[in-house]
Amino acid sequence: MLTTLNTSYSDTRAADLAWALGREALPALATLDLELTGAKLQLRLLGASHQVLLEEERGLCSETVACLPGSSTPLPLGVAKRVGDWEYEFAARVEMLTPGSFEGRAQELLALVSEHPHGLAGVFPGSPHAFTAMLAQRHEDHVHWRTWHAYPQDGQLVATRTRVGARASGGRRERGARAA
Repeated sequence: MLTTLNTSYSDTRAADLAWALGREALPALATLDLELTGAKLQLRLLGASHQVLLEEERGLCSETVACLPGSSTPLPLGVAKRVGDWEYEFAARVEMLTPGSFEGRAQELLALVSEHPHGLAGVFPGSPHAFTAMLAQRHEDHVHWRTWHAYPQDGQLVATRTRVGARASGGRRERGARAA
């Protein structure tokens, strides 16, 4: 799903982004509710970037990547944590692109996400290449999502990757795969 966001940038540079786990739901400009084999997932586009809310039998998980008031912690390159009965893994990278390659990459990502049934993308007013995009999927007992935050004025594209799933025990999952 592709939408035009009725707001201006709240985070105008990649360096303004921060990561937080466990925050309450923030006001969203657009949302996409998904049911992924027992997992309820809400992708949320914020004026300040993105939030994902995950609800499963193991509990709730909330990830926020945004310009967060009072946060001076920069976006981490990687995080691996145990959250209740879950294992949570997060990775981020900033790509520096030339103007021509930025436009091509932006068009490619917007097409991919807007045409995907589990994708949500929002374009900010003023530039067709200023956007936040999110794509989710389930693979076995893990829920995965990827996000992209585009800053065309600086040629920066922030890409994140998250995986949340059952806690491993001795190399085996505590919970077996469900029958379809």
